This record gives sequence, structure tokens and C-alpha cells, in this order.
Amino acid sequence: MQINSLKVFLFILLFGIAFQLQAQDRIPFDQGRKYILADVKVNGKISYNQQTVVTFAGLEKGQQITVPGEEISNSIKKLGKLGLFSDIDFYVNKIEADSIWLDLDIAELPKLSEAKIQGVKKSKVEELIKENSLTKGKIVNENLITTTKNYLENKYKKDGYFNTKVFIKTIPDTTEGNQVKMLVKIDKGDKLKISRINFEGNEKFTDSKLRSAMKNTKQINRFRIFKGSKFIKDKYQEDLNSVVDKYKEKGYRDARVISDSVFLNAKKTKLAINIKVEEGHKYHFGNIKFLGNSVYSDQLLNRILGIKKGETYNGVLLEKRIADKSKPDGEDITNLYQNNGYLFSNVNAVETKTANDTIDFEIRIVEGPIAYFNNITVVGNDKTHDRVIYRELRTQPGQKYSKEDLVRTIREIGQLGFFDPEAIDPKFKNVDPASGTVDIEYNVVEKGASQIELQGGYGGGGFIGTLGLSFNNFSARNLFNKEAYKPLPMGDGQKVALRLQASSYFQTYSLSFSEPWLGGKKPIQFSTSLSHSKQFLYTGTSSNVDKSKSFNITSLSVGIAKRLTIPDDYFTFSSSVSFQYYDLHNYNTGLFTFGNGASKNLAYTVGLTRSSKGVNPIFPTSGSEFNISAKFTLPYSLFNNIDYGNLENEKEYKLKYEVNSTLTTVANASGQLPAPGDYLQETAEGSHIYQTVGSDYTQATADRAKVDQQKFNWLEYYKLKFRADWYTRIAGPQSKALVLRALGEFGYLGAYNSGRGLVPFERFFLGGDGLANFSLDGREVIQLRGYPNQSLSSQDGSTVYNKFSLELRYPLTLKAAASIYVLTFLEAGSAYDTFKDYNPFVLQRSAGFGLRVFMPAFGLLGIDFAKGFDAVPGYTKPNGWETHFIIGQQF
Repeated sequence: MQINSLKVFLFILLFGIAFQLQAQDRIPFDQGRKYILADVKVNGKISYNQQTVVTFAGLEKGQQITVPGEEISNSIKKLGKLGLFSDIDFYVNKIEADSIWLDLDIAELPKLSEAKIQGVKKSKVEELIKENSLTKGKIVNENLITTTKNYLENKYKKDGYFNTKVFIKTIPDTTEGNQVKMLVKIDKGDKLKISRINFEGNEKFTDSKLRSAMKNTKQINRFRIFKGSKFIKDKYQEDLNSVVDKYKEKGYRDARVISDSVFLNAKKTKLAINIKVEEGHKYHFGNIKFLGNSVYSDQLLNRILGIKKGETYNGVLLEKRIADKSKPDGEDITNLYQNNGYLFSNVNAVETKTANDTIDFEIRIVEGPIAYFNNITVVGNDKTHDRVIYRELRTQPGQKYSKEDLVRTIREIGQLGFFDPEAIDPKFKNVDPASGTVDIEYNVVEKGASQIELQGGYGGGGFIGTLGLSFNNFSARNLFNKEAYKPLPMGDGQKVALRLQASSYFQTYSLSFSEPWLGGKKPIQFSTSLSHSKQFLYTGTSSNVDKSKSFNITSLSVGIAKRLTIPDDYFTFSSSVSFQYYDLHNYNTGLFTFGNGASKNLAYTVGLTRSSKGVNPIFPTSGSEFNISAKFTLPYSLFNNIDYGNLENEKEYKLKYEVNSTLTTVANASGQLPAPGDYLQETAEGSHIYQTVGSDYTQATADRAKVDQQKFNWLEYYKLKFRADWYTRIAGPQSKALVLRALGEFGYLGAYNSGRGLVPFERFFLGGDGLANFSLDGREVIQLRGYPNQSLSSQDGSTVYNKFSLELRYPLTLKAAASIYVLTFLEAGSAYDTFKDYNPFVLQRSAGFGLRVFMPAFGLLGIDFAKGFDAVPGYTKPNGWETHFIIGQQF
């Protein structure tokens, strides 16, 4: 108290001396005398009204003041705290009897008219101005300049630019009164990397093992791809804790970092880090007792804890088994309670005794009351209707609180694809232990749910144009509501896709629609699609299109998919009916043995899928997806009384063998398969075959066409497919996770009747980017990078294939505007004409790297560079490097 009084006394004394010096050239006055304030005159260039400034100073006419005294000093303090003025001085203007007139000389601080930032990309300027609040009208004082300078220097130092310098200059704005322009020059310098990380005091672990524990702070290593060696202060502090955790995992409970230093080398081009550690002694777990548990037995809690007496002490493992902060859905004791209503529970591990190298623990549990969800709300959905989100929620009012249901709800909202999955934030509101209730508010951020595909290019010798429109949050019930068109009716979670593709020799049109909640009460998805394609005969040698020769396909499908509850609610059962009509008009190309006629394909497909992939459908970091499906046609050969085994005679077999052998040889050499009749009669190469088989060829070909038209009038086959997809987070948080994706696929096309044989449709074509511009025969194109498109299957397609893939992914950004990640991969696969040829261990292998960019308006775009290590069938040398462009498809 005495010290504070002394400070006040000294301040008044010094102020009095200053005030006297200021006033001695003006009006003499009696120091310490009380006067009546008659008036205050404000001098200086200010934009405020004089009376307003006097009010800011806390002075009033008629007020009794001491000169010099506390009233004047308080006024100076008040004006100074406003941060609007500088050079605040009071002078005595006049004294008459007991009245005093004062002058207040003051200078108003300038305001900001414009801020310019140099030294960074133009796209970053607006962001930096916003972060530093350098808005027009902002008061420019020393604090603003210093704060801005420190913020920018620290910002870039955190990004590895350790030598960042910021220079700020203010220039009077001659076009405005008392305003200035601010020029900020940023010199980031070179990004400094860490040349060396040294440890001192470590005997139990080598330097390399301790460096490996530092996940984000790395020294220079040219062979490391996904982690740089830049210094980021916040991450460095986390890594120092990781070094200590490394010791705790191996029993060294008392390990600690004694000191650390980060310094520049002599040339100031790189950083070096020295870390000194103290390891301490190695400990073991002793007795572990549970206290306060009435809901769960010691045996159950011990099983979840998974730690036995005598085991090496592992502080990190103990923390995870109590509450695993890295996994919201982890199997730990805290989640055991919180998944069963005990929101207010608290679990702590307390050391009770340390003897020699053994530590005893008590796991103290406060169970608390059972909590229930009360109000459940969603905010931030501007386009998507509430009911579309609420029907996906696993947290319902009145339901017992469950953290597991909360985490699952976040996943379901993210999987809708309408919101930024990284921004979904469940906020706890009105948490009331007394009533045992909690309100949850899910905060979401809408992202674009519609996509457009517009592309053009040359392929197959001609221009190919594509227009694709996909509306992934459509509202069919508002089709006739004019007010809902913004620009289209949206918000009900339905999907509509329209795709048009055309060139000089083919056109394809398709339309699809799906409703995820048929009837609005249960998760039963209804889907339907309609497509039509028309192909004209195209000759690659002359680039001519003969429109009198065409091949048309019309396709229609209708399907239902229902979410199951057993074995768990990640399963979906689906079934669909499809019909394709293949119509050939004078279309003799060698692709089919008949050029005129039709084939019909009526099939039923049934599938079972289990998908537990993580929140973000574009970049899953956990979970898996398994799918098994079977496609069947009716076994027509059982009831049509046709003996397909005797439809072909021995002479026809011989003719077919010799003709096909020659055609194949020519096709391999020229890359173009000629029409059989024209080839034999009009080319010199075919003269030998023509002389051998004579005129019988024409009749045999006609007979063969009739046979195949009869065999394939109604297609008869079955197709089995299996696909397994796993995602595992290797390292890093959700937004910067290094993820391993493992994939396996298998497909088989079979026939009920061996005499009838396999159909020429529905086959597998392996190799390349996995994209097909158009499909004439219902083929399935399977991606295997590192090889030309469809090059790993025979000309007519394969009936069996398998494929395996390992892919490492790392995100560059997962923002709503664009999700970008890089990847590297290993792949292997093969395709076979018959199951007798199938050998899962003889595979074409490849490896490579690539980039994926997902933008809501355009879908997925990407590029891959892959090297094929094996030869394409028919060749002897390894295939080498291939470049693949990915559009609208995710692997």
C-alpha cells in the first residue's frame, strides 16, 4: 500500500514539474490551489467535436480541480487509453479569481486508408490483411505497427522461414484528411531446413531412434518423401514431448528433456538442434486396483486395461487404455462408460506406491449419473433440408448418451457428401449434471453438391465431346415449385445424373436417378437408370464412317438397396433388375460373328456391402469397404430344348480355326482387325486361306452367324465379383494423415451350359486408367496403371481377373473448395480367358505416383505416372512408363 502511494506521489510531483514548465511561459498560477474549471479549449487537427474530446477527458465546466493535480493526470490517462490521440498536453490559458481556463493541445492519430503488402503471392495478400485487421479506417499507432510486424515474422518463421524480416512504412495520403497508406514489405528469405538433430545423455536409445519419435521435426534426408525438414516451433514442442513418450513406452517414467537449443549455422542457411535428455530408471507395473466402479466389474475393466503386474511400465499405453485421445472411438475405459450413458464419468490413474523399480496404481473412477440427449439441433445447412440430416442422426432426444453414437453421427453426416467433412463440429450445450441431460448442436458447412463434366478431345481418330451434369442433392418434389429453382431445386438428398457423349461415329446418352430414403421413413435406396448408345461402322485406315452399318444398345435398370441392422448396421443389401437390348444392322466387324440380328440381356444382380469408411468420403483415413455381388440371367438352355453342342460341325470348326489364326496374325501386325470376308477375298495375304477353304467359307460364315444369333438371342451367364478395400492411418492427425490403402478385387464370368459357351458380352478388360469413353458390349474396364488401356486382356475380353493394390496417400489440403492429395502405389493383376488358365500368382506388376484434386463443381481429377515391370501379352519387353489422366473416377 505504501509503495503504491509513493508511486502516485512521484507521478503527481513529476507531472506538476512538467505542468509548471509548460505553463511558466503563459499564465502564472498558485501551485496546489483549487480552481473552478471555467472552460477547456481544444487545439489541434482533430475530426472529433471539441466538447466530445473534453467529455472523453472526463472534465466538466464548473468542476473543482487542483492545478496541478489528480484531475488533470486522470484526464491525460483517459485520453491516452482511447488510442486515438498523441501529444496530449494541458496549458493554463487564463485565471480570474477562482476560475481557470485551460488549453488542451492534442494530435489525433491518423487512420488507415489503404494497406499494401509486398513480398508474397497476390493470392495471399487479402488473407494477410484480414488476419491483421488492416481495414480502412483503422487507427494507425505504434502498437498496430509492432503487432503486425511481429505477427507476420512469427507466421513465416513457423513455416520454416527462420530469417523472415518485415518492414512497415506509413505514407501520408494526400487525397484524404489525416489518413495514411501502409506499405508492408515481407522478406521471407530462404526456407531453412534442419541439417542435424543431436541428442546428449541418451544411453538406452540411439540418436536415430529418438529422431524417429519426432514425427514432425526431421533433419534433411533426400530419401524421405512425405515429410520435409523445416522447423515449425509448435510442432517442435510436440515432438519434444514425443521423445519423452518414447522413453515412457519402454519403462523410463522419469525421463525428461533437460534442455534444448535451436541455432543457425555460421552461414545462416540451415538450422541445427541440440537436445539434452535425462533417462532415469526403468520401472515395472505393480498392483493395479480399481476404486469407485459399481457398474462394471474389476474383471471387465482389467480386460480393457490389458496391463498385467510385472510388465514393463508404459505410461503412454496406460493413458491410452484410460482415455485414448487419438481415437474418438478407441477401446478404453473412458469410452466404455461414455458409450453407455455415463457422460459425467471421470477416470484417473494415480500412483500409490513406488518401491525399487515397481509402481502400484489405483484407477479411481467417478461414475456419476446417467446422461440423456435432450435437444438435438443442426446449424449451417443453408441448402440441405433439415429432414435429410436428421434422418441420419444416431443421437435422438431422450436417448441415453453414447459417445459411440455421436462419433457415428459425424461419419454419417460426412458420408452424405453435402458438407465439408473436416468442418463438422458437434457442440455440447446446456450440460446439466443435476438433471442428467445434454444438448448437442451439430455445426456443418455446406459445400457444392453438383458437378459438371465438360471436355473435348481426339480419340479413335475423331473428335469426342462430353457433357456430364450431376446433381447430388436434388429435390424432385420441388420440380414444379418455381421458388425452389436456385438455379435448380435442391436439398432433398436425391441424385440425378445426365451424360451426353458424341463423336462422328458414336453417340451415348444416359440418365440416372436415385432416392436414398424411399418413402422418407426408412433407409431404402431406390435407383434407376436409362441409357442408349449408337455406334456406326468406323474404319481406322480411311477414317470413314458408314452410317448404314450400326450397332445400338438400349439399357434400363431398376434397383433397391436396404441398410441392414445385422450383423451390424454398416451392411447394405442390394438387388436390381437390368435389361439391355443389343441391335446390329449390317455390322460385320469381327467383334461378333453375326452382323445382323439382336441380343437381349435380362439379368438380376444381388449384392452385399459393408462400408465403415471414415468421415471424409474423398479422403478416408480409417475403416473398410467390402462388396460381393452376383449377376444372373435365366438358364434358358434348361427349357428351350436346343442342343447347343451340335450346332457347329467339324468342317466349320476347321474353317474357323484357319481363318481366325490368320486374322489374329494380321491384327497383331497392323493393329486393325479386318472383316473376314473382305480380308480373304480382297487381300493377297488371304489368298492361301481362300484357296484352301474355297467357296465353303462364305457359306460357313453365314451358317456360323445363324448359329451365334440363335445362341446369343437371349444371353445366358452368371458373373461373380468381390472387392475389399481397407484404409489405415499410419501417422499424423486427421487433416494431415499418412494413409495406407489396400485393395483386392476378383471377377469371374461363367456359363450354365458348356455347349452354349460364354457370351461375348459382359467381359473384363484389364489395364490402363480404368476409364472407358464408351462401351459397346457391356464390358467392365478394370484399372491397372502402368499399362495401355485394356491391354492385359485378349481382344474379346477376359472371363476371369484379379487385382491387388497398395497405395500411400498424403493430403496437401482437405478444404471444402478443393481437396488435394498425393499418392504412391504398387499394383499387380492379371486377366484370363478361362478359369483353367487362372493363376493368381502370375501377375503383371507396376508402381508409380500421382496426384488427385477434388473440386465440388468438377469432381475428381488426377494424373498418375506408372511403370509396368512386365510385358504386355504378345510382347517380350517390360512395358515401361505410362501416363494416366483420371477424370470423374476415384480408385
